[in-house]
Amino acid sequence: MLLLGIDIGTSSVKASVVDSVTQSVIASAQYPEHESPIIALKTGWAEQSPDMWWQQTGQAISLCHKKGGYNPKDIAAIGIAYQMHGLVLVDKDHHVLRNSIIWCDSRAVEIGDKAFEDIGHETCLSHMLNSPGNFTASKLAWVKQNEPEIYDQVDKIMLPGDYIAMKLTGEITTSASAMSEGIFFDFQFNGLSKDIIEYFGFNDGLFPVVKPVFSSHGRVTTDVAAALQLNTGIPVTYKAGDQPNNALSLNVLKPGEVAATAGTSGVIYGVSDQLAYDPQSRVNTFAHVNYTNERKRLGVLLCINGTGSLYRWVKNTFAAPLSYSEVNTLAAAAPLGSDGLRILPFGNGAERMLNNKQVGAHIHHIDLNLHTPAHVYRAAQEGIACAFRYGLDIMRENGMDPTVIRAGRSNMFLSDVFTEAFVNATGVPVELYNNDGSIGAAIGAGIGAEIFASAAEAFSNIKAVAYVEPKPADTAAFEEVYQSWKEVLDEHLAQIEAKPVHS
Repeated sequence: MLLLGIDIGTSSVKASVVDSVTQSVIASAQYPEHESPIIALKTGWAEQSPDMWWQQTGQAISLCHKKGGYNPKDIAAIGIAYQMHGLVLVDKDHHVLRNSIIWCDSRAVEIGDKAFEDIGHETCLSHMLNSPGNFTASKLAWVKQNEPEIYDQVDKIMLPGDYIAMKLTGEITTSASAMSEGIFFDFQFNGLSKDIIEYFGFNDGLFPVVKPVFSSHGRVTTDVAAALQLNTGIPVTYKAGDQPNNALSLNVLKPGEVAATAGTSGVIYGVSDQLAYDPQSRVNTFAHVNYTNERKRLGVLLCINGTGSLYRWVKNTFAAPLSYSEVNTLAAAAPLGSDGLRILPFGNGAERMLNNKQVGAHIHHIDLNLHTPAHVYRAAQEGIACAFRYGLDIMRENGMDPTVIRAGRSNMFLSDVFTEAFVNATGVPVELYNNDGSIGAAIGAGIGAEIFASAAEAFSNIKAVAYVEPKPADTAAFEEVYQSWKEVLDEHLAQIEAKPVHS
């Protein structure tokens, strides 16, 4: 019995077919090979086409089939992971009304900040566990204010994974986890937030039916099944945002367990059983995949927009013909600390952990007689590791103090330079697994379809492939790197604070 996992990423869509008995991957494929475009009509904006995601989904599944090794008709359930916080709008005929305003778009920051003040900090934080900030609810309010002709046609709003499930099944559903990541969910009343809906003037009918993450979200239609070589009626039994799903893929389900990713964005995600929040909303709390009204399981999420996005820019700008592996090898040739070169990675929109400030990406302390491209490659990875340390210190302020962090051996964690910088910057060991979002989505589908008796059974054959510990000497050396990096960041934050506000 096979499971299909689909991961709707910012850069590409990846699909994996997993054997439910062994939890082994039979085939994986991603589409496209190059990185998908992000549409930026104005500074700070970021959009993608939901129709592009759907086309890429079909291509990724088709590529899996072409690799052979299984019969597509043996696929019994489908799971979906997706880039969080994106806003998808469809009319009554399920037609997309505009491009999705995605996670790294900053246009709604002021709308969210005003809502935080008007609704009240205490109400927002105690009920939604977050400021409305730059999340999906604020993005929907932006459309309502600025594109009323589009807003008036909206029948349903969705997160990206809800949209892909709709395309597969013709049904529109969502979950408490999805609604909480959009800041539509009230944890005190375990339902849609009346405060948010009434403040922004949203209609209750815009929201899909809320179902458990692990449940049937519809069945594949005849036409779609024929196009994708699947059986009609296969259920979609799991949908989750990429970070809760990444945690699931690493078997991070219990309070105190922590996962990390370092793809286009970087995330540390810890599980808690407390309805807690950061007073400044620099880290955010959402319903985890196994959240229920009776058994609270919350995901405390630190997000850094500019991680892999910075490293991609560095590679494309300074080393376009080289592979990431080759760039990593060159980075390893530069010394720890990059001979004083410091890079801030914050060039991909407003950063929540910096109170929604747009600091930008910066390269500091360039010595034209000393620094080489190898220094730039290493300084970029060290700068990203420093950003993780900065964010982890905020999580520690809020009671999340991990003794080990689990991560997939992918993206930035494929680099030994970055992995060592990460553990030495944070002082926390990392367990690495050969898992990714599409594999996690497939496992989630098996749990949702009750093919596995329990989550423990679902992960019974998944083991760590590496364990990387901090080295005392390198940790001490990296502390100096971090403090000098933080001085640069503090200077930029002070400049932003001192900048006059023009009415």
